[in-house]
Amino acid sequence: MKHISILVPEGAILGSLEGSRQLLTQVNEFVRARGEAPIFEVQLVGLSKETLLSGGLFTVNTDRLLSEVAKTDLIIIPAIDGEITQALAANRDFVPWLINQYNLGAEIASLCLGAFLLASTGLLKGRKCATHWMATNNFRQLFPDVNLVTEKIITDEQGIYSSGGAFSYLNLILYLIEKYAGRDMAILSAKVFAIEIERDNQLSFTIFQGQKEHEDEPIKKAQEFIEKNYQDKITVEQLTSMLALSRRNFERRFKKATANTIVEYIQRVKMEAAKISLESSRENVNEVMYKVGYTDTKAFRSTFKRITGLSPVEYRNKYNREMQV
Repeated sequence: MKHISILVPEGAILGSLEGSRQLLTQVNEFVRARGEAPIFEVQLVGLSKETLLSGGLFTVNTDRLLSEVAKTDLIIIPAIDGEITQALAANRDFVPWLINQYNLGAEIASLCLGAFLLASTGLLKGRKCATHWMATNNFRQLFPDVNLVTEKIITDEQGIYSSGGAFSYLNLILYLIEKYAGRDMAILSAKVFAIEIERDNQLSFTIFQGQKEHEDEPIKKAQEFIEKNYQDKITVEQLTSMLALSRRNFERRFKKATANTIVEYIQRVKMEAAKISLESSRENVNEVMYKVGYTDTKAFRSTFKRITGLSPVEYRNKYNREMQV
């Protein structure tokens, strides 16, 4: 039987905590119905016997205190809420235990913003990690040595797992069920809980937010210019001339400040504008393409799909209510 410890940190988001517990314990019910022994022993583990969540609206009673768990097989870190540095400070006592358990052979899975607590252990250094796309800029600032892959729903690297934003944690739990209980059990769980099992990225959900929480004023000026003039053809040379910076210096500072190259930033701003048009208007794809400053259909479609994971037509069909009527 695999021992699973679901952490109950301060500020945990109840949905990801209880949703994980429900899915994993339901697997035991499925196998019991077949006359077989349970696969998982699932316990809620916290720093105290009772943890208040959602500003005191809910109380979670833990099965074990952290100090009582000497060895476990899989640790699940649920999403956490609130101001992130305060949340990390409130839960710092989990960190040495997490490091010790991983060194003893335990695997660790973070759900959504639980990635911040996992990253604070140092175990993610140089490794891939997913989290909610809205936290991209904050995460990169706090943990620059982690390879953040915000487009991913799931990462799996050397016994450390992570999931993307919000309810995509369900896909990671299904992934773990498949790993430990088999494909058939994962499919059954997906059907019972009505979860799309084959989602592999969160690109189509992402809203690009240019990182402006930096002190490099010329770079902010360049970002604002790009965002106001996305419909035009903007070149690196145009921006360097406007700011009176050398190309090499500008490119280095831009990447350091925004975590994007200049070309990437321009493309993301244009594609964000295209997404809004495809969601809210009846313009056809070519009209949207011209509106955001593209004239090459192939280049537009290729860039759009790379950034969103969908073709422009697929995106419009998915998100434009008028087009579905």
